[in-house]
Amino acid sequence: MRCDDPRDPRGLRRDAPLLDGWLRATELGRLGRLNSMAVPGHKQRQDLTGAVNAGDFPLYGGLDAIKHADVTRADAERRAAALWGADWCRFSVAGSTHGNQALALAVGSPGREIIVTRILHRSLLLGLVLAGLKPVWVRPEVDPSTGLPGAVTVPTVRAALREHPDACGVFLGEPSYVGTIGDLAGNAAAAHDAGVPLLVDAAWAAHLGFHPELPPHALAAGADGMVTSAHKALPAYTQGALVLARTGRLNAARLGRAFEAIHTTSPAGTIMASIDAARALLAKEGEDLCGRLLTLVAMAKKRLRQVPDVGVLDGQGVEPTKLVILIAGTGAYGYTIENDLVAAGMPVESADRDTVIPIITLADDEDSVDAFLDVLIASIERHRATPRTPGIAASWTVVPEVVMSPRDAFFADNETVGADAAVGKVSAELIAPYPPGVPVLAPGELITAEAVASLREIKADGGRIAYAADPSLETLQVIVR
Repeated sequence: MRCDDPRDPRGLRRDAPLLDGWLRATELGRLGRLNSMAVPGHKQRQDLTGAVNAGDFPLYGGLDAIKHADVTRADAERRAAALWGADWCRFSVAGSTHGNQALALAVGSPGREIIVTRILHRSLLLGLVLAGLKPVWVRPEVDPSTGLPGAVTVPTVRAALREHPDACGVFLGEPSYVGTIGDLAGNAAAAHDAGVPLLVDAAWAAHLGFHPELPPHALAAGADGMVTSAHKALPAYTQGALVLARTGRLNAARLGRAFEAIHTTSPAGTIMASIDAARALLAKEGEDLCGRLLTLVAMAKKRLRQVPDVGVLDGQGVEPTKLVILIAGTGAYGYTIENDLVAAGMPVESADRDTVIPIITLADDEDSVDAFLDVLIASIERHRATPRTPGIAASWTVVPEVVMSPRDAFFADNETVGADAAVGKVSAELIAPYPPGVPVLAPGELITAEAVASLREIKADGGRIAYAADPSLETLQVIVR
């Protein structure tokens, strides 16, 4: 049922205390009754820097009184914990990046080993730096027919735990960047049999578990901690994320300290209110909205299968709302198609040589999806060329040779050398091509000729070389030894 307030069309504020606080603040501003003598410095004026600050209220002194806001925040977080079946929850205004790093700080102590997926997001690798943990890498299987990774299997995790009995935990990422999923329940059992927690970077999975045709979310599958981005799959403000945990194997006080250690003391109330609103929306209408989302993605996949030589990633082991479009058989290049889509005002989440990945969410409808497919298919037809075999990105196949821990490498003396001269030396920097944003080189790993060649190939194809001190790849940063 909808309500008459256009700022809250679905009547969520009664179940969303932070949203309610934001709505009260905006109403005071609208009525001219707000004369704040606290930050932020723009004081809601739009005649200084324009409308860019509209709606920006802090948590403290904006959504509630400075001395009471934490009570309101905790109320909202308790509601989220209940919805996901957790007994600990915090809202982050720094994205899943912050959540991954907080969980890394919460799970072990400096010098301990941890079992970690090698197709991790860079934020988790830097979490290992902060926590001083030593990664024991586990790799997914790669499907040669698509060039894309599956999940890290249960036998792989069990073998790593047997070989490293002092590991303090297991940290996996599911769904993967391309939407592949595995047996999280089995991996949870493997971790628990070894007496350690399972942590999951579920950044793309805030909607999972809210419809019978969707996989369960990580906590429901047995994980002990998960981080998820409210701004990716849900209609929340950019940077909004949730960190959720069960505290049987994780210490609640340690979780709190880890979260606060790297979170801002001036959280944006607008972001927090949007997380609260997205949670209330899931609680109220999650099954219906997720059902519509499933229908939209199924419709898109059906239409794309009718385009000659175009494929979609689908079936068992794939999160059903993820749309990964396989174009190698058409001969068209994803980077070229992406340029057409951007020119049409339809930017996508990811495009590389062989794939295009749009993100369809609860906010889409049949018209928006159809309009996108019209432009996409026209672009594919315009750029058809000789079919090719899908390539396999180095991000999915890298076999790292760890020479020193990420933390030791981060603090070690380093120097700049030519890229060819860097081969055989130890990397001082993290280099991750986008897409998919998974490191090919990480601090403390041996630089190989294959890694340098693959990075150069991605750059030549039009990919972005992220986080490198020299994105041209003419030089690399190496450890002085």
